[in-house]
Amino acid sequence: MRVTLSRKKVAVIGGGITGLTAAYYMQRLANEHNLPLDIILIESTLRLGGKIHTLRKDGFIIERGPESFLDYSNDVRNLARDLGIEDQLVRNNDGKTYVAVGNGLYPIPTNFILGGPLGVSTFLTSGLISISGKLRAAGDLVLPKSDSADEPIGDFFRRRFGKEVVENLVEPLLAGTFAGDIDHLSIQAMFPHFHELEKRHRSLILGMGKSDSSFGRKIDSYQTFQNGLETLIETIESKLETKNVFKGVKVEKIEKEQEQLKITLNNISPIKCDAVILTTPFNTVKEIVSDVNLLNELPNMKYATIATVTMAFKQDQKQMDKKDAMTFYVSRNSDYAITTCTWCNHKWNNVVPEGYDLFRAYIGRVGDEAIVELSDTAIEKTVLDDLRKSIGLTGTPEFTVVSRWKESMPQYEVGHETRMETLKNKLHEQYPNISLVGSSYEGISIPDCVAQGRKAAEEMLENIFKNQVQPN
Repeated sequence: MRVTLSRKKVAVIGGGITGLTAAYYMQRLANEHNLPLDIILIESTLRLGGKIHTLRKDGFIIERGPESFLDYSNDVRNLARDLGIEDQLVRNNDGKTYVAVGNGLYPIPTNFILGGPLGVSTFLTSGLISISGKLRAAGDLVLPKSDSADEPIGDFFRRRFGKEVVENLVEPLLAGTFAGDIDHLSIQAMFPHFHELEKRHRSLILGMGKSDSSFGRKIDSYQTFQNGLETLIETIESKLETKNVFKGVKVEKIEKEQEQLKITLNNISPIKCDAVILTTPFNTVKEIVSDVNLLNELPNMKYATIATVTMAFKQDQKQMDKKDAMTFYVSRNSDYAITTCTWCNHKWNNVVPEGYDLFRAYIGRVGDEAIVELSDTAIEKTVLDDLRKSIGLTGTPEFTVVSRWKESMPQYEVGHETRMETLKNKLHEQYPNISLVGSSYEGISIPDCVAQGRKAAEEMLENIFKNQVQPN
């Protein structure tokens, strides 16, 4: 095979994990196949990594954003292997998961959160659900399936398990994970495996116990890196050619200029390139590719605003209940402002120096964003009060780290997949050399974003060089 000498340039816009993965794999593949390609990465802030941000402080490892991931398809592990850091992956310890309802904490099966089978006995033995609620939940075994193509998550689970299970189990797990409103979020976009289970097996309980269901994947733990999630970001950044990474540079507009794309920037001269991988949030895309009519017709996407609050305590300062707890989620039917809390040094062996405990809580959700606007002192007091009431925490923290994430978690509302498919098809018609990927589109988890970035890189290289690679 021979490659023509026409050199190409691709711009990756957005330096979060999706953009970094795309840039890394394009550079890697171009080097492996000797392709004449220049790659530039443009990030509007002064650091790469997006919501992945690790603070290392006096022996503590504090995650300001996400703190771990479930890697069902080994997307992150494969990336780590390619980067040479697979040996730095660590798995969480065993521990119990609880839900706070009213003034009590009730255990729930961790395997349910991880995607394991859910037996009828789970409901029968749990104090989380009343007798009438358990009887209603067992109705899933006999109820017919629905032919609905998509529906709100709340409607889906109320139909299968009843109101009480939704209020005391489903909603707390989702609020603590995605900060979303279950009466607007799409079951098809957020939990397609549940949607598919009903289609294939009718009963979710029966379907989740089938070996051929999507829950048959063996995932028994969360994962992170020995020195924090930002290890992944730092390693990718170290592999990229530094002269082609632009930080603190904002993209203002993308427009066609003959066969190329012209990228207008806020503080440096415009850049011309042959293709763009666009990983920015949907609402930002609407601003910078404003001449695509469909973008203007679609409403802005909603994003949840949250804060993570991490507190360190000396172990000799407190007496606590639930010493076996690893994580607890919070029902709206409780008197707490936080949505979830993780006892970090129960979950991980690598996050604190000896003699300390580390707690990490989420605060804020759709419909309760104002609490995130409070001062650090007010947020610390609110979280501390909740931890004292919920697990009997005493004493005062050695330090507290508050990290606000405004409009950071995209909300996939009903019809999301159809809207995104229509959007991408329309964008491709007007801009066939722009690829749209990232957490706003096909999954918000770290593995989802890594998978999107790698796929975009491979497809982009194939598209821009397909006419330049010919037989000898």
